[in-house]
Amino acid sequence: MEHIGIDYGSKMAGTTAIAYLEGDSMYFAQSQKKKDADAFVRNWVNEHQPQTVLLDAPLSLPGVYTQPVSYEDYFYRAADRLLKAMSPMFLGGLTARAMKLSRTLEQQHISVVETYPSRLADVLGLDRKRYKIDKAYLPLATTIIMQQMERLQLAEAPANWHQVDALLAFCSGWRYQQGLHELYGEAAEGVIVV
Repeated sequence: MEHIGIDYGSKMAGTTAIAYLEGDSMYFAQSQKKKDADAFVRNWVNEHQPQTVLLDAPLSLPGVYTQPVSYEDYFYRAADRLLKAMSPMFLGGLTARAMKLSRTLEQQHISVVETYPSRLADVLGLDRKRYKIDKAYLPLATTIIMQQMERLQLAEAPANWHQVDALLAFCSGWRYQQGLHELYGEAAEGVIVV
């Protein structure tokens, strides 16, 4: 398995979703409410062994915390400012969990790449008035995303917006493999792949 996309959510909320490819078909897996999402991801990755994980969560802190001479911003990384994304500092616990998960997976020789599905939604022209709001828009949004990935088909329709964001994260990995991706930020501080 080359790569998977993960929409990373609250630890116990049942909102962490994984999009993955088997053959030419896309599937989804999702954490359960009141069960540890981090354990769910670790177990799933250990079982399926993808080469790369595209994770929708901050994987680094603003550069000032590691290179105070080179950076001044205590709240945002360059990538966050470019994408108008939330501060890793505001996301606090989610950022810490994502960084810990990343380190654990990388110790198993699995590459972890930060992505931002909301930006890809804009790139693909998803309707911002309906994206993540209108459940009736799920099928059309999914069709728009799947049109980007030639030959691939859905084995099952996404059941919610968390699964759509996982699909967008997967699509960012596909775009990266095709050389169609966009990069945001600085390598020294943290780059986001879209």
